[in-house]
Amino acid sequence: MMWLRLFRESLNFAWSAIVMNKLRTFLSLLGVMVGIFVISAIFAVVDSMEDDLMESFSMLDDDVLFVSKWPWSMGGDYPWWKYIQRREPTLKDSDELATRLTQASDVAFQMKAMFDLEAGDNSFPNVAVGAVSHTYPNVVSIDLAQGRFFNDSESAAGRGVALIGHDVAMNLFGTKDAIGQKFKVAGQKLEVIGTFSQQGASIVSSGFDEFVMVPATFAPRIFDTRNNEGNSIMVKAKEGVDLGVLKDEIIQQFRSVRRVRPSDVNDFSINQVDMLTGIISSIFSQVEMGGWFIAIFAILVGCFSIANIMFVSVRERTRIIGVQKALGAKSSFILIQFLFESIVLCVLGAVFALLAIELLMFAVNTSDLGIHLSVSIERVAMAMSIAIVSGLLAGIAPALSAARMPPVEAMRSN
Repeated sequence: MMWLRLFRESLNFAWSAIVMNKLRTFLSLLGVMVGIFVISAIFAVVDSMEDDLMESFSMLDDDVLFVSKWPWSMGGDYPWWKYIQRREPTLKDSDELATRLTQASDVAFQMKAMFDLEAGDNSFPNVAVGAVSHTYPNVVSIDLAQGRFFNDSESAAGRGVALIGHDVAMNLFGTKDAIGQKFKVAGQKLEVIGTFSQQGASIVSSGFDEFVMVPATFAPRIFDTRNNEGNSIMVKAKEGVDLGVLKDEIIQQFRSVRRVRPSDVNDFSINQVDMLTGIISSIFSQVEMGGWFIAIFAILVGCFSIANIMFVSVRERTRIIGVQKALGAKSSFILIQFLFESIVLCVLGAVFALLAIELLMFAVNTSDLGIHLSVSIERVAMAMSIAIVSGLLAGIAPALSAARMPPVEAMRSN
C-alpha cells in the first residue's frame, strides 16, 4: 500500500513539475527524446534492411550448396591472386557433375550479366539477365505470375525464350500481360513465355522485378561465356542427406571433372546460404554498435538535462521535504520519491520519442522509398528499459541530496 501511495505521489509531483514549467520540462526531456528517437530510428532502418536482405535469400533452401570460383567468406592463408587464376564454372561442368553425384536431388547452373533491353521504341537499360539451366526451378523457388518456365527441349535447343520481371514488362510493353511479346537483348530476339510475380520495391534489391531469365544454352549468343564472372553451380541435397556428406562428394567429383591433380588444392569453392547470412548479420551488428555509439551521447545529454531539472525540483520543494521528514518520512522514502519522478520524466520522453518514430514510419511506409520500416516489441521494450536506466542515473544525485537534507534546515530555507 505504501508503494502505491509513493508511486501516486511521485506521479503527482512529476505532473505538477511538467504543468508548472512546460518549457523547462520540454527542453529537459528533449535530450532523452532525441536519444531514444535516434537509436530507435537506427534500429528500425537496420532491422528493415536486414529483413529485406534475408528475405531475398528465402527462395534458397538450407540444403543447397553453391560451387563457384570465389568463396563467400574469405580467410586462411590462401593467396588472393590464386583465386583470380581459378576458372569459372561452366554449363558443361554442371552437366558432367550432375551425372556423377549420388547424394544430390538436382543440379542447376546459373550465370548473370547486365544488358540493355529493347522492344520497339521502348528500352530498359542495365537489366540483370540470368542464363540458367532448365533444372533451376527444382533448386530455387520461383513465383510465376503468368506463363511457364522453359522446358528441357527448349533448353537443349537454346531457344530464344525468356521469363521477365514485372518492372521489365511495364517498361518494355506498358503492361504486365507480356506473354508472347518479343524484345531484344544484345541484338538477339527473345519471346516472353513467363513473368515473375511482382515483389515490390526494396532499398537493397529489386529481386525478380528487374530481371530476365533465359536458357543457359542461349547464353553464348549474348554472353562472353569465357570471361563472365560470377557463374555458379547449385546442388540440392537429397532428403535426409547431410550437407557435409554432399560437400565431400562434390569436392571429390568436381576435382575429377576439373582434372585436378591429387597434389593440387581445389580450384573452386563450395558455399552455402548460412555463410552469407552470417556475414550479413555480422555487418548489421557492427552497424548497430555504431548506432549505439551515436545514441549514447544524445542519451547522456538527456540524462544531464533530467538531472538539472531534478536539482531544480529538489530546491523548489526543500520546505516540503523538511515537512515530510518532520512528520516521520524516512530518507529512503524521499530518495525513492525523487527517483520515481526522474524515471517518470524519462519514460515520458521515451513515449514521445516512440510516437515520433511511429510518425516517421508512417511517412516512410506510405511513400515509395523502397523500404518498409517497423519497430519490433523487443525494440520498444529496449527503448523503455533505456529510459528507466537513464532516469535512475539522472535522478540518483538529486535524490541523494534531497534524502540527506536535515529536516530543520530544510524547513527554515526560503
